[in-house]
Amino acid sequence: MSDKIILLVEDNPDDVELTLRALKKNNIANEVVVARDGEEALEYLAATGRYAGRTVADLPQVILLDLKLPKVTGLEVLRTVRADPRTRLLPVVILTSSSEEPDIITSYQLGANSYIRKPVDFNQFLEAVRQLGLYWLVLNQAAPVNH
Repeated sequence: MSDKIILLVEDNPDDVELTLRALKKNNIANEVVVARDGEEALEYLAATGRYAGRTVADLPQVILLDLKLPKVTGLEVLRTVRADPRTRLLPVVILTSSSEEPDIITSYQLGANSYIRKPVDFNQFLEAVRQLGLYWLVLNQAAPVNH
């Protein structure tokens, strides 16, 4: 399980730390790549910019994507991921504090696999991350690469 990369796209350092702690506490030992804005997430997926030396074929098992990001919004990242034949089948879980109905609708219209509102309570957040890890990293059968 630890060879499956999680791409966490989150600009809030507290939420990054909280997510990493929750993953560790739930014994999810996967490598987590943290992109602090939408532009960095797209660079990682395309192996450009600061990730130019990375093997472009090594894609994450799941993307945990916040919506409210600097430079490139989460919705734009999702739109770009779904438009690229290399990444269009990657599971994308929206993990955000937004409960705005237009955000939810647009996320699903653009191809989000799941929309999870971040629980404010740490124990609820721990449980949400445990279930995310169990489903997306263990139970879910990923689409074959390059299809």
